[in-house]
Amino acid sequence: MSERRRRHNDFVESPEDIAAILDTVSEKVPKMIRGVIDSFFSPEAAQNMAKSIAEFRKTLIDNGIPEDDAMAMTREYMATVTNWKGMMKDARIGAHYHKDEE
Repeated sequence: MSERRRRHNDFVESPEDIAAILDTVSEKVPKMIRGVIDSFFSPEAAQNMAKSIAEFRKTLIDNGIPEDDAMAMTREYMATVTNWKGMMKDARIGAHYHKDEE
């Protein structure tokens, strides 16, 4: 028996244990996902993001960046912080990989 198979067998649970684990996961994961989504899309999160973007633009202008350039940079900044698709892709949700596989 291979080392990997032996380690796997050490962690195999009974069907009842697996059912209990799945019950717990099915209860907790949706709550966790809702919490994450709410933290990004709540009115408070939107207000904080707007303040952050406004402060970014103001800082650029205060430091001598021409207003047109500051606005372009602010739009780019806003696109970056609101790029959920790219962030999820980079996070590799659900994927298991080794650093050497990239």
